[in-house]
Amino acid sequence: MSPKFLRLTLVIAGLACAIPAQAEEMRAPDARRFIAGKHFHYTCFEGTTGNGRIYADGSVAGYIQVGGSGPRRYVVLPAGTLHVRGEQYCASVRGIPFSPCFNVQKTSGVSFRGSVSGLGFAYCEFSRRSARADLQRAPLRLHRMTTASSGGQQ
Repeated sequence: MSPKFLRLTLVIAGLACAIPAQAEEMRAPDARRFIAGKHFHYTCFEGTTGNGRIYADGSVAGYIQVGGSGPRRYVVLPAGTLHVRGEQYCASVRGIPFSPCFNVQKTSGVSFRGSVSGLGFAYCEFSRRSARADLQRAPLRLHRMTTASSGGQQ
């Protein structure tokens, strides 16, 4: 998978996770206030899943699993990646020749659907959740310790 596709997918997913829904269309400034600094889990139309946070400066940080299988990747996009242009919430991603904008529909007090403007089929469903729910810890591995006095044997 190309890094450009991964970035665009993360942006779509991040936006979708960050914008509320209830079939109530949200204007960009309202959507931005709703999502800034909150943690969302998302599932996209083609199976991509993940979780992350969109910050007030337009940066994005989170995990993505493209297509819903394979490795989960941690991705960080810089400040200004997501921004308000007129009444739309848009993205600027290096390496992508256009700047996609998004339709955001509030589906509940803690969820929304984000879709690429003009491509209603390309959407992600987002729901707010606790960041702690997504912490993954590596399994604790205990190793035998040897000491000089035991001659390396235990």
